[in-house]
Amino acid sequence: MSDSGRGTEYYWCTRHHRVETQADICPAMYVLGPFGSKSDAENALQSVQERNEAWDEEDRRWAGEER
Repeated sequence: MSDSGRGTEYYWCTRHHRVETQADICPAMYVLGPFGSKSDAENALQSVQERNEAWDEEDRRWAGEER
C-alpha cells in the first residue's frame, strides 16, 4: 500500500518506457504519475498529449485567435 492509503500507485517511466511501482521506481525526473491503475500509467503519454492539445486550444481562444 502507498503512503497515501490509496493502494498501489503506478508510474510511467520515460527512461525505460515501462510501468513502475514504488517498489522499482526511477528518479522523479523520469516518471509520470502517480496513476491509479497500470492501464492508466501505460497510457500516460497519450494523456499528456491530449491535455497539451486542450491547453493549446484554450490558449488560442484566450488570446482571441479563434474569433
